[in-house]
Amino acid sequence: MPPLMQRKHSLGAGAALCLLLSLFLPAPRVSAQDFAFTIARVKYDGGGDWYSDEQSLPELLAYVRENTRLNVSPRPDVVQLTSEKLYTYPYLYLTGHGNVLFSVSEARRLRRYLEHGGFLHIDDNYGLDDAIRREMRKVFPDQEFVELPFAHAIYHAHYSFPEGLPKIHEHDGNPSQGFGLFDEQGRLCVFYTHESDLGDGWEPPSVHDNPPEVRDQALRMGTNILIFAMTGVR
Repeated sequence: MPPLMQRKHSLGAGAALCLLLSLFLPAPRVSAQDFAFTIARVKYDGGGDWYSDEQSLPELLAYVRENTRLNVSPRPDVVQLTSEKLYTYPYLYLTGHGNVLFSVSEARRLRRYLEHGGFLHIDDNYGLDDAIRREMRKVFPDQEFVELPFAHAIYHAHYSFPEGLPKIHEHDGNPSQGFGLFDEQGRLCVFYTHESDLGDGWEPPSVHDNPPEVRDQALRMGTNILIFAMTGVR
C-alpha cells in the first residue's frame, strides 16, 4: 500500500488530534521528526510556468514553522503526477499563469491520490483559470468547482478571515474567490484560490513590493490552508 494510502488511516482521529494539539500545546517529549512531513509543487505539462514564484513556498513554510508547531520540512519537493513519489506527499501545490495539461493517466492518478487522503491547493497566478477548470474536469468529471462560504473552516483554521480569501494583487477588478472539490466522503480535497495571487504574497517583500500587512495576510491564509489540510480541522 502506498504511504499516502496508509497515511489516510494514520491521519484519522488520533494522529489528526496530535497534529492539532501540537499547534497550541508545549512541545511534546518526542523527536521533532515524529511530526515532520514534506509538501510538493506539481510539475505539469502543457507549457504553463509551473515553477512561477520560486521562493514562495520556502517563505510560506518558514512562516508556518515560526508561527505554529506544525513541523513541516522547510524545503518543498517537486513532483510529477506520473511519479511513484506522488503518494508520499500529503499536500500538493499547483500554480502558474498559462496552460495546464493532464494526460488520462495523470488525471486518474491525481483522482486516486485525492480519494485516498491527499490534498491539492491550486493557486491561480492569473491566467490559469480556463486551463485548470478544463483539466480538473478530467479528474472529477462529475463535479464543478463550488465556491466555499466565508464560514468554512479553511478560513478559520488558525487565523480568522471572516470575509474569505484575501485579495493580494489586483488584476481586473474581480473579487478573490476560494473554490472546492470534494471526495466521496464530502472532504474538501482540492482548494482553488482564484483572483487572489497568494503565491505572489508569499514571495520575499523585495519581489513584488507588497506592503507588510498584505504579505502577512497572504502568509496567514497559506498557513490556514496547510493546517486545514494536515489536521482535518472542521
